[in-house]
Amino acid sequence: METQRHALTEGTIWKKMLLFALPIFLGNVFQQFYNAFDSWCVGNFIGGDALAAVSSSSSLIFMMVSFFNGIAMGAGVIIARYYGAKDYEAMQKAIHTDVAFGLVSGAVLTVAGVALTPTILGWMGTPENVLPQSIAYFRFYFCGAIFTVMYNIFVGILHAVGDSRHPLYYLIFASFVNVALDLLFVAGFRWGVGSAAVATTISQGISALLCCIRLMRYKTPYQLKWRKVRFHKKSMAQIVRYGLPSGVQNSVIAVANVVVQSNINSFGDAAMAGCGSYSRLEGFAFLPITCFSQALSTFVGQNLGAGKHERVKKGVGFGIICSCLMAELVGVISWLFAPQLISIFNQDPEVVAYGTQHMRTICLFYCLLAFSHCIAGILRGAGKAIVPMITMLACWCLIRVTYITIALPLANQLQTISWAYPITWTCSSAVFLIYFLKADWLHSFDRTEALRR
Repeated sequence: METQRHALTEGTIWKKMLLFALPIFLGNVFQQFYNAFDSWCVGNFIGGDALAAVSSSSSLIFMMVSFFNGIAMGAGVIIARYYGAKDYEAMQKAIHTDVAFGLVSGAVLTVAGVALTPTILGWMGTPENVLPQSIAYFRFYFCGAIFTVMYNIFVGILHAVGDSRHPLYYLIFASFVNVALDLLFVAGFRWGVGSAAVATTISQGISALLCCIRLMRYKTPYQLKWRKVRFHKKSMAQIVRYGLPSGVQNSVIAVANVVVQSNINSFGDAAMAGCGSYSRLEGFAFLPITCFSQALSTFVGQNLGAGKHERVKKGVGFGIICSCLMAELVGVISWLFAPQLISIFNQDPEVVAYGTQHMRTICLFYCLLAFSHCIAGILRGAGKAIVPMITMLACWCLIRVTYITIALPLANQLQTISWAYPITWTCSSAVFLIYFLKADWLHSFDRTEALRR
């Protein structure tokens, strides 16, 4: 039986963290690649209106999915701690409760997403000329929402036990499937913008299935057995305790971003398409940020579960420095080649101009975003999910919306909206730095309380 093969509690810290983070990074590269390829196909084979339709729905998709993914993050923290403490019985209960939650929430998300699509897009002020295509894309996407949720659940379990390689393999395969289906449905059959969402849904379903098979097939302490899938009251309470703050944080921030997108929509189709093109590229820029924040959360969770506080201190310093340096390097490259990058998706001069301006206002501040996400991941792994929730709700939601509400009437231009991101990243980084240096977040961790059943 495999026991601690993927554990992050032993071995050279930098090597273990890089070996865990690198597959996450590469997996996210492929995921962003096929998301970007969706936009490329739509923008080049259907047109600017269709690209605007896809762009207008991205914030809405994130808003609907992010709450459930936040809850799943809580499950990952619990599973990582039990794995680090070698409490496999409790870990099994957490895993099967997590899967049960995913099935129920995926079904709810599918129904809600399909039913509420026209209403929410209307609230966002989506222009009439792109509204039908936005509705088509959004509804087809949410027909497969359960695949998206279950994929994140399964990957969260594998990451929690330190296995980031197998999700990478499955994501690479699914990415090639998505590209092939995009070319077939959009470029070949010309089935319209909804077919791009169908391609994504099929690809997500394949990757979720492969992750599920991996969890079921091998006799490991984290083996998935469908007959055991049920809600365990104490495990669900722990998952909610650690995941609800992240879920609330994600969904409320997503609401704030919907407000931002609504204001972008008011500048017309070209602004929507330009900013939408940037958002696809931004996904690539966030790769060093997300991979290290996930790695740090798992590293902290496993090592605190094993009672290795000194190892935690050394690991978080390495992770923060690497993430910030890599993020800023990507930011500089993005600033230098912004016009060329935006034109990949649409070569209309007005679209390129809007996208370039938006990107160059934001991208040099990626190091601040990296710092905020790293500290948030560390604190979640330490069981302090309330702190990043309050910080990000205050900075990325309240301050962001307040700023746009006040500033946009005074300077009614797209760049005013763009500055909302660097300003709020600066605020959150300042708060996190103070807390990280002043609060006894590490030694206040009560292992007995955290691992109670």
